[in-house]
Amino acid sequence: MFLASCSKEDEGEELRLSFKTGGSYVSADTTIADGTTILIGVEGETEKAKDPIIKFNITESVNGALGSTIYTEDLEDTEYEYDLSYTLDDATSGNTHDLTFTITNRDGLNEQVSLTVTVQ
Repeated sequence: MFLASCSKEDEGEELRLSFKTGGSYVSADTTIADGTTILIGVEGETEKAKDPIIKFNITESVNGALGSTIYTEDLEDTEYEYDLSYTLDDATSGNTHDLTFTITNRDGLNEQVSLTVTVQ
């Protein structure tokens, strides 16, 4: 007789989220001027159809403050991608805007990627 078990920790490995790269995509921390628009893309996937991605969320935190949701979407997919056209609206040089992208599967497991946009 063979028994196998899977912990929540192991299940997390099936959920992946990454930044799109190449072309005009920004996929790492960057410094830009007020009024500049950048393109940030993410791709998410899960290996298990029975645990689909059910939610996508983007939060923004300025200078380490509590983040606020700037976009959210309910889903029911094994793959997901999203492109954010982000325009910096902040004239205070040195301010930081942390953008966190999160996908959640049916089991409640999350995967996140983030980057920081600094005002020039």
